[in-house]
Amino acid sequence: MTMLKVLVLCLLYGAAVHAQVPDCHKKPECPIHLYFVIDTSETIALQEPPPGSLVESIRKFTSEFVNVLEDVDYRGLVQISWKIGGLHFSQTQEFFSPITDKSSFLAGLQRIQYLGKGTYIDCALTNMTAEIKRSGESSLRYAVVITDGHVTGNPCGGIKKSAEQARDQGIRLFAVAASRNVDEAGLREIANSPVGVYRHEYLAVHLSDRGVLISEATYRRIIKTMLHQAYQECYKVKCLETDGPPGPPGHRGQKGAKGDQGSPGPKGDIGRPGDPGIEGPIGHPGSKGEPGFKGEKGELGTQGKKGGAGLPGRNGTDGQKGKIGRIGAPGCKGDPGDKGPDGHPGDVGDPGIGGTRGNKGDPGRPGRPGPLGPPGDAGPKGESGNPGKPGLPGAKGPAGKRGGPGLRGEPGRRGDYGPKGGSGLPGPKGEKGEAGQEGPRGLAGESGTKGSKGDNGLPGPRGPPGVVGEPGINGSRGDPGDIGPRGEPGPFGPKGDAGRPGFSYPGPRGEKGDLGEKGKPGPRGGRGDCGPKGDPGPQGPQGDDGDPGPEGEPGPRGPRGDAGGDGGPGPEGDPGLTECDVMSYIRETCGCCDCEKRCGALDIVFVIDSSESVGLTNFTLEKNFVINTINRLGSIAKDPNSETGTRVGVVQYSHSGTFQAINLNDSRIDSLSAFKDAVKRLEWIAGGTFTPSALKFAYDNLIRDSQRSKSKVTVVVITDGRFDPRDNDQLLTYLCNQNREVDVNAIGIGDMFDSPEDNENLQSIACINTGAKKGRVTHMRRFADLVADEFIDQIENVLCPDPVIVCPDLPCKSEPAVASCAQRPVDLVFLLDGSERLGLENFRRAQEFVERVAQRLTLAHDKDDDRNARVSLVQYGGENDQRVVFPLSHNFSLIADALSRMMYMDSSSSVGPAITYAINNVVMSNRQRQARRHAELAFVFITDGVTSEKGLSEGIVAMRRSEAVPVVVAMGSDVDQEVLAKLALQDEAAIFRGQDFNQLAKSNFFERFIRWIC
Repeated sequence: MTMLKVLVLCLLYGAAVHAQVPDCHKKPECPIHLYFVIDTSETIALQEPPPGSLVESIRKFTSEFVNVLEDVDYRGLVQISWKIGGLHFSQTQEFFSPITDKSSFLAGLQRIQYLGKGTYIDCALTNMTAEIKRSGESSLRYAVVITDGHVTGNPCGGIKKSAEQARDQGIRLFAVAASRNVDEAGLREIANSPVGVYRHEYLAVHLSDRGVLISEATYRRIIKTMLHQAYQECYKVKCLETDGPPGPPGHRGQKGAKGDQGSPGPKGDIGRPGDPGIEGPIGHPGSKGEPGFKGEKGELGTQGKKGGAGLPGRNGTDGQKGKIGRIGAPGCKGDPGDKGPDGHPGDVGDPGIGGTRGNKGDPGRPGRPGPLGPPGDAGPKGESGNPGKPGLPGAKGPAGKRGGPGLRGEPGRRGDYGPKGGSGLPGPKGEKGEAGQEGPRGLAGESGTKGSKGDNGLPGPRGPPGVVGEPGINGSRGDPGDIGPRGEPGPFGPKGDAGRPGFSYPGPRGEKGDLGEKGKPGPRGGRGDCGPKGDPGPQGPQGDDGDPGPEGEPGPRGPRGDAGGDGGPGPEGDPGLTECDVMSYIRETCGCCDCEKRCGALDIVFVIDSSESVGLTNFTLEKNFVINTINRLGSIAKDPNSETGTRVGVVQYSHSGTFQAINLNDSRIDSLSAFKDAVKRLEWIAGGTFTPSALKFAYDNLIRDSQRSKSKVTVVVITDGRFDPRDNDQLLTYLCNQNREVDVNAIGIGDMFDSPEDNENLQSIACINTGAKKGRVTHMRRFADLVADEFIDQIENVLCPDPVIVCPDLPCKSEPAVASCAQRPVDLVFLLDGSERLGLENFRRAQEFVERVAQRLTLAHDKDDDRNARVSLVQYGGENDQRVVFPLSHNFSLIADALSRMMYMDSSSSVGPAITYAINNVVMSNRQRQARRHAELAFVFITDGVTSEKGLSEGIVAMRRSEAVPVVVAMGSDVDQEVLAKLALQDEAAIFRGQDFNQLAKSNFFERFIRWIC
């Protein structure tokens, strides 16, 4: 019998193994859907001449990539197949192939043409995700995004959000750089994690002097990665597993511990409808009734009530899956769900081992009563719990009852009276006591007699320079004002230093003042109460003289005394200013009497590039160049229709239909400030580049219809290079072919003008190759060179070669237009950036510059000198790293010695906390102001503006409150222009720029800085 059982088991095992053999040879299917997202915006199309050639190279890269893809029996274990789709994008997206086979995809790829304009990567990723979801097939999903990472807008939520939505749908994103000119941060936001697998410095095209090279290594590595991941996803080891014969039954195990009560299960599905009930018995037929009489026609009945709801219809067939909708706004909070059914009560568990006392839990739902268990032994006393959190402060209690009088103390012992001492010598006069607390405000006094005219006050600090205005017409002399009421006479103070000369003509001698009477002495205080008489004691030795008692509190203010008699004549006043002194002070403080530069009848039109390839930062530099250039040319014409004066217009251009202009004859542009505001309001368009059409637009809309007969017309064209080939290149010489002579200055920025073809385009714009009218061509490497002082000087000489200097016919017009450095109170605080970006050599040059400034200024004679200059220096690094090298000082020896000992921090940079530190430790000290209140307080920042933003806003607010005038010295081109403008309180004229720190030692730069400080 046993042998029979073994034989049956062997036969069953063999049959089971034989039945599994065919499945071992069946290979799992592994379909892969691959989607290409290709950037054909302007930043891609214009990177390589001719425009669009880089798009052609990317198309070739994609074609080679796809040709390598083959359906393959990977490692003999997985059957891999491919389907491919794609789109290309700029501001819009175009699908060139659905998810299909390789040959259909390659046919659609050949139809790609670059779109130009801006770059919306987030919208391209969103459309790619929707297209892959629409396929509906089960597969591994991959996408290869070929772009440079630069964006001009995020209308679909941003790259990060769109990439996360794609990853949520199981799409794995490879980020491939179109060329070396990329924004790496944007590419890393696209790529899946780990970045080393899905980004890995993938490059589609190498641009070099030898030509364009397709990166085969990139797509080989991506394909290898996809095949390996497909093998891991699709291959499952199944055929090597066989079931063995069942083992002998084991011994009965011990009863397991009772499990915890499970959580309620999910709500079950709705059950199917029940079967129809059993049909009831058939009723007996009734007897046939007799026919009734025909009734009369009834009236029209009333409208019936609404019928009851019909039975629910059958479930319809499932419709096709709809397209993915846009992400909607967050919905309102839903109502709480229905309470689930109570679970079945569990059996009573065995008593467990007593554990430590836990925190008090939330009250549970009441359970059903269980059977009564046997009484347990008393457990040990638990450990005391942790103290609870302190409660909220209680309400204020009612006021307590007033306490009764305390117990009377023991009477003190009274000493014997000593003999009366003789009169002592008068003691020295005591020091003046501290001022007592301010008493309550007294009643208003009687109106006094009229007082004499007060001395002229000291001049206030120099304010920021205003816009140079037109010279006004001399007004008539005003009537003298009424004499104010006389104030109360103050106490006589110590004689002060000689004051600064006043700024008016000598006034009339004042009236004789009243002589006040001497105040009456206050009443003597009364003697205190005596204690009870003590018992007489023995005669003691004579005691030493007692210490003087504490000084008594000041008595209340006495009544106001009677008016005194007339006082004697006062000292003779200082002589007033001469007429020339008055005019010098006016020029020093307001500049309204300075000479004015006029360029005659001049029409200037700036044509600036606002395309995507320029970028927002460089477009801002273009606007700053326009403003700085016009600042140099003096005032502009108040009436744009006048035949004299300077008029300025601006055209910003991108692709066709996006041109914007500030017209020459715009009546709203009647001052320099109005023109600046109009330029600052221009916004970056970020589209294509239609330079020839922009030149035609500038002449037809700004010059032709508003030209003046005697004016000189000058056009300044700024571009970063190639224009869109869809534009008409014949229009490059449009300004050269007009009857009216136009002087054209073409400024080309970037290294692309090294090629003869692009340089020829620039020369065509400037009319160099077209005839007698010769313009000018300027090449620049960077947009930052536009705002360099040297180039502004050069363009100023080009636009206004023969200026006319017009000075007002005023006395002393030979005096300088700026104040000399002598006799003017200035407190100068240098804030020197000691970060590692500065470098030790540049730090030394800045150190020498500070010493040279201190040597040039006329320093104050002593600490009480109300005139001339004082200097301080603070070196700063990180957020908590600041040092006062020397405080506000007039001693040049001390300044030079401190500078020689100053060490270079070589730290990070945080200018915001440094401003606050300088105010708290240089301007103020121990809550007392160290800077002179009547002196101008100037903060001189020597920095490149690359600093931490932490505390910057608070520091600038503190600087405004201290009424400090900022000056910024920034050397080199690698600067943060936005931070420099914040430090200068948006005053571009207060920013002193130079090519490098050697500029600090040049005389023209140094003299310009000194004139500004003075």
